[in-house]
Formats: sequence, structure tokens, C-alpha cells
Amino acid sequence: MTNLVNYHLIRIFEKFRANRIMITISETAQEHFQKLLSQQAEGTSIRVFVVNPGTASAECGVSYCPADAIEPEDIEIPFEHFSAYVDADSKSFLEEAEIDFTTDQMGSQLTLKAPNAKLRKVADDAPLFERVDYFLKAEVNPQLAGHGGECTLMEITEDGYAVLQFGGGCNGCSQIDVTVKDGIEKQLIEMMGDEIKGVKDMTEHERGEHSYY
Repeated sequence: MTNLVNYHLIRIFEKFRANRIMITISETAQEHFQKLLSQQAEGTSIRVFVVNPGTASAECGVSYCPADAIEPEDIEIPFEHFSAYVDADSKSFLEEAEIDFTTDQMGSQLTLKAPNAKLRKVADDAPLFERVDYFLKAEVNPQLAGHGGECTLMEITEDGYAVLQFGGGCNGCSQIDVTVKDGIEKQLIEMMGDEIKGVKDMTEHERGEHSYY
């Protein structure tokens, strides 16, 4: 009997660990939700969701979640006075999400920041190509977008070089070498360590009106 109980406890723990998701809700936001939920039917929780996850138009939101709307596959995140539910498909898009409730001279505002909503976060032990690709899309491209540019990871060579293709404002830009060496390459080596030796630009640059510099 003891072994059977231990087995079930281990299975419960493994399920919890597999479903673990990190969403931070500030104390002020928790108090705000607690007040709102006290006015709803007993057993009502909140649901945190992403519309169009993994796309440029991804948007996050919070809604009431009645007890009869909870699905077996939903992930429960317990807080002191209520629970937040997330559907399993949204889990990776909501990792590192933060919900806050602030009050200033302009009034009160609920804010939800989900840095991975537009791009599914990859695991730390994912293949090198996936980790580099994620870094470029999540960290580098948003910076290049300010200049109308973008970069795409084409391959990682056997000797550890990330080969990139540049487009938009980066194509033909006179500062592209600085962007590659002092910017992207430096960040990648710092992030990936010995796994990345450097960055190579395979773009056939054509200077024109589209070029930023």
C-alpha cells in the first residue's frame, strides 16, 4: 500500500512539474482580482490567455473563468485567494508573463506583459539552431525593426558560425558590418558561449532607398 501511495504522489508531483508555468501577479493585482472575484459567483477564477499566439498580432488578456468553464487540460496556477487558469496550448507563450495593477494621478490600470506571446520560448536544452533562431527573433529583430530591417538564420556551420540573411533596411546599409560584428556576433557569443564562434553575413547587399544608412 505504501509503495502504491508513493507512486501516486510521485505521479502527481511529476504532473505538477511538467505543467509548471511562471506567471507573476503582483500583490496589488492579486488584491484587485480578489475584489472583482468576490462579486462573482462562488468558484469563479480568472483565465489568462493569448489570442493569435506565436504571431506578430498576438495579444494577451485576462477574463473571468467560471467553475464550469475549466477544462481537464487546463493548467491551474494557485495564488493565496484565487487560482488562475491557462490552457495547455498557451503555456509556453505565457512563460515569464507579469500582471500588475497600478494607480497614479491618471487613474488605475491593469497591465499584462508577456514577452513570449509572439514567439514560443524554446527550452534551454533545445538544439543550437532553435536557440539561436529564438534569440534573433526575440532580441535582435525587434531592434532591427526600428530601422526597418530584419535578419534570418540560414544555417549554423560545422565550425560554429551562424550564417545570417539580412533584409529591409539592413540590406545595403553602410553600417551592416558594425551591426554584425559589434552587435549581433558579440551578443550571440555572450549568450551561447563556446557553441558559437561568430556570425557570417551571406546577404548580397544592394544599396538603395530601402537601406537605412
